[in-house]
Amino acid sequence: MKLPDGLIQVADGLHLWAPGYTGTWGFANCLLIVSGEEAALVDTPYDQAMTEALMGAAETVLPGAVRTIVNTHVNGDHTFGNGCFPDAEIIATKASAEHLCHEPSPQQMHFLTHQTPADQPLGWYARRHFGRYRYEGVESVPPTVTFSGRYELTVGDIAAELIEVGPAHSAGDLVVHFPDRGVVCAGDVLFAGDHPVHWNGPLGNVIAACETILALDPEVVVPGHGAVMSREDVRCYVTYHRELEALIRARHAGGLSADEAAADILAGGFRDHLGLPERVVILTAVEYRHLDGDTGEPDLVALAARAAEWAYRHRGEDVLD
Repeated sequence: MKLPDGLIQVADGLHLWAPGYTGTWGFANCLLIVSGEEAALVDTPYDQAMTEALMGAAETVLPGAVRTIVNTHVNGDHTFGNGCFPDAEIIATKASAEHLCHEPSPQQMHFLTHQTPADQPLGWYARRHFGRYRYEGVESVPPTVTFSGRYELTVGDIAAELIEVGPAHSAGDLVVHFPDRGVVCAGDVLFAGDHPVHWNGPLGNVIAACETILALDPEVVVPGHGAVMSREDVRCYVTYHRELEALIRARHAGGLSADEAAADILAGGFRDHLGLPERVVILTAVEYRHLDGDTGEPDLVALAARAAEWAYRHRGEDVLD
């Protein structure tokens, strides 16, 4: 696993650490904000080794310690590195903080990758996509500052506006807008290169979050995973979700189960140039929950297990090593 040894400058004072891997899980983008003697970080990597790689890459631009962390949401691949910054203020939405207890912990992820049966779908899938990470000694560190709606942040002379757009990908998504730089950091509201995964939804909320991003008229959009995007890329992403939403709703109305609907959509070749097609199983299951009026908390591991079942049946076709 080769991690980037440098940063990509997306605007003055904004430096992207982009692992760049597609076809698998966990390699999230992180954005370093540097102005004068101040530094902040949008999201932290999945484990200590990745966080150390990020900080090593940042040495040439970092004026001192990172004093502020913004978590776009509380999935572990965007937050498990928080503990490597013990003196930092951690900002997230109030909804994210309230739902942190529903996220798989580092200890649960260690169990999934080491103690589930390797010859069964979930154990096979967990090892395949998450076995490279080291969860031992990692603690889930909660935010220290929370907000609802909007929050103004200044790092040196760089102004940032944190805008709550969840529930969409998760219960408490936010995007970070840099109005003077023409940049939006979108977290997992946006994915590039693979099928997305959204745990809370519905898809209409993801579309609305994307429309919020487009209304900010950014020149550069940093997704949670994958390559930097343009406004046109975001519009295409909205089209993806509108098409998938229509496909799911038609099958729901036709009486298919969620798993039958997802299998039918995938068999029809929906966006089959994208990686991780099994994520459509999760997207469909989440959309069915809303169509059926289920207001309970989503079970992320159970949803992942359904995707793993599909991937296990189709292993060797689309799922990467």
